[in-house]
Amino acid sequence: MSAPPLSRKAQIDRTATALFRARGFAATSMRELATALGIEAGSLYSHIKSKEEILHRVCFALAEEFFVDFTRATADATLPVAQRLRAAVEAHVRVLTRDAAASAVFLHEWRHLSEPARTEFLALRDKYEAGFRHLVEQGVAQHELRTPDPAFAALTLLASLNWLPSWYRPGGKLGPNEIAHRLAEQLLYGLEVRS
Repeated sequence: MSAPPLSRKAQIDRTATALFRARGFAATSMRELATALGIEAGSLYSHIKSKEEILHRVCFALAEEFFVDFTRATADATLPVAQRLRAAVEAHVRVLTRDAAASAVFLHEWRHLSEPARTEFLALRDKYEAGFRHLVEQGVAQHELRTPDPAFAALTLLASLNWLPSWYRPGGKLGPNEIAHRLAEQLLYGLEVRS
């Protein structure tokens, strides 16, 4: 059974997201967006107020997905911290791979949000990073993880994961779950052989 057709707003969001990823938010005009959708530029305004409205929707919807998946991945406090951190890493990868274009826009184009949305977005990003930092701190305190600087370790994890949209292609050799597993293995266990 085929998926139901997208609403006009969903079509606009999807097309705009692809353009923002390919050309950047600032370089994408409403006229280009209308042309890509096959409609008149004037009629685009009957569906949206501005291209920033789309950027806002993409950035905050993805932020919500990250929080929901992080919470689900780390909810079982009876599991070892290292296992919850692994689940959080894998959940992060799955969110990034659900929609690679939206993920790239989320990671790079948020800078074009105007106030107060920009400040709100940065607060959400800080809160999300704090969740990873807290897990690493817990893991160190419980002797499950080893790092002299939990904040640096958490940022390194996220920075390593967030380059994924630049190379991930749906339908590639590795699926999202395999990528999530391999990245978790690599980032949490490293390359060094230890005796």
